[in-house]
Amino acid sequence: SEQLSNQQGAVLASEFNASSVDHLEYLAPEDAKLLKESNTTAVLLPGAFYFLKEQKVPPIAALREAQVPIAIATDANPGSSPFYSLPLIMNMACIQFGLSIEEAWYGVTLNAAKALDLDSEIGSLKKGKRADLVIWATDNLNDIVYNPNINFCEQIIKNGQVL
Repeated sequence: SEQLSNQQGAVLASEFNASSVDHLEYLAPEDAKLLKESNTTAVLLPGAFYFLKEQKVPPIAALREAQVPIAIATDANPGSSPFYSLPLIMNMACIQFGLSIEEAWYGVTLNAAKALDLDSEIGSLKKGKRADLVIWATDNLNDIVYNPNINFCEQIIKNGQVL
């Protein structure tokens, strides 16, 4: 919704308590509060923004002010976002949209799970949730976002099992 123009798709989604709405470049800043009231997660897709050479940035300040959870995703597809790397997408979200490193990490973990209505099962390390995690070969998680072309992945654990 609201990728290429404001067609009020996010407003409609909030009326139906949608789990998430995507893109949001043309979301009217005053409509951010509707997303919060309906518990709808804003999903930003910086790869598509970059690849399509978009100019209109989503209303990040309004989403922050309304305390809307912000998820970020690859939108991996050959036509408008041929990117598969979450570290690269996190970097793009920080550079293009001004997200902080912390917001980027929340965007691909807990808020991404919330966008799928799975935050009670995944998205953070908590007793009772599935043990899906990555062990990174760095002492500073900023490295992963600042250097997206370096593979810092040391180990993957899915459903509690080392892959």
